[in-house]
Formats: sequence, structure tokens, C-alpha cells
Amino acid sequence: MTPPGKVWFIGAGPGDPELITVRGRALIESADAILYAGSLVSETALNWAKSGCVIEDSKGMSLEQISAWLIGQARRHPVVVRLQTGDPSLYGALVEMVRPLDEAGIEVGVVPGVSSAMASAAAAVETLTLPEITQTVILTRVEGRTPMPERESLKELAAHRCTLCLFLSITLLREVTRALLDAGWREDSPVLVVQKASWPGREKILRGTLADIRERCVAERINSQAMIIASPALGARHWPDIKRSRLYDPAFSHRFRKTDHSSS
Repeated sequence: MTPPGKVWFIGAGPGDPELITVRGRALIESADAILYAGSLVSETALNWAKSGCVIEDSKGMSLEQISAWLIGQARRHPVVVRLQTGDPSLYGALVEMVRPLDEAGIEVGVVPGVSSAMASAAAAVETLTLPEITQTVILTRVEGRTPMPERESLKELAAHRCTLCLFLSITLLREVTRALLDAGWREDSPVLVVQKASWPGREKILRGTLADIRERCVAERINSQAMIIASPALGARHWPDIKRSRLYDPAFSHRFRKTDHSSS
């Protein structure tokens, strides 16, 4: 009896098909069957699929239907791809889909993808970390229909005053604002919202403050597929001065560069 094929969970990245990894593209090219998240993944990525590849959109499927499809295709084909947005390990229901495959004895592989958090920072030419300002990034969401675990309320996380990247929360900006203000952030704290980061011709970059970001998003009709970034490092590109990274300081030596005493 022929053993089942392998199911690959591939992160398609934030939107631009050119931001998929080389390995991800190679697997799409060799795949015999592809199940893609049509509501989030650009169909352009499917242009690399070979002739005769079975392609199905999962946007109308339940978790059980997705698992059944992947299992059925893996029993017929050696290479099956589940193509999903961003990175499979971030809000990608990865474990929920992998567990039925494990039970069916089907091998699984994961190819990471560029997260919309990083793509949004790149689109706006912002840094998520900055020396002596913030060295921590929290990837989280606001509680909605999916409850948050105990001790992970946005107010508690925001109390760290570090960079916050908020997924799946654009329709809850009122709650976002309230949580950050309750955590001690100022009303004029900068906020960045990027909708469809990296999507050719569809990307929107919106800047504001906690005081006005919700009204700005309403005016621009941004109510889906948007990343919210609140960070004390936002706008540092235009500050009159910043603390430089010690890694590139001429007085800081490491195994690849000796201290330049002449610059002291």
C-alpha cells in the first residue's frame, strides 16, 4: 500500500506574493493539491501551481471540512499544501488542523511566512525596537468572540509601555484606546494602522494618536485586514536625535570588529 503524502502548511506572507519564501514557492510549484485561504491569501500566489494541481478555496469550510480535505488529498498525492496568510504559527489555527493529520498518520511540515506585523512596520518605515526606548514587542489581540487567557488583557500588556502589534482588532479600536489609556498611555501617543500591508495597489497607511485613530479609520473605511501598532518608537525617523545601537558604535568591539580608538 502506498504511504500517504506530506501536508505542508505554508505562510504566504502578508499579501504581496513576492514576499513568500523561496521554499514556500518551490513547494507550491511541486504541489499536487493546494488548499488556500481565499479570503486572505492573494490568488496570484497560485500562479506558480503546476498544471493539473487540485486547487480549492477554504473560505467557506469548517475546521472539520478542511481536515477532511487535507487528509483525502494526502492519501492520493505526495505533496499537499495548505496555504495561509502571514505565518502559520500566528493566529493560523495550526495545531487545530495538525492534530487530525497526526491521528490519520499523515506527515506534516511547516514553512514560516512574513507576518503582517513586520510587513506593516516595513510599509511605514518604522522600527519596532529602538535602543533605550523599547526592546520588547508584544504580538496580541483584543478580546472579542475569542476570549483572552487570564492575565493577558490588553490593559495588563500595555502597562509594559513597549511596542504592541495588535492583530484582528481593527473593529475594536474603542476598546484598544480605552485599554491603553487605562494603562497610562497618553492621548497623544502615536498609533499606526496599516491595512492590507504589502498588497499591490491596496495598501493603506494611516497615522494618528490614541485620541483620534478610531475616527481616522472610520473616515478611511478601514474595518478589516489591518494591523494596529502602538509604540513609543513610532516616528523616530523624524526625531532630532536618537540613541544609537551599541552594536555599530566604533567604541564597541566584538569578534568581527576591534574598537576604533581614533574616534574616541
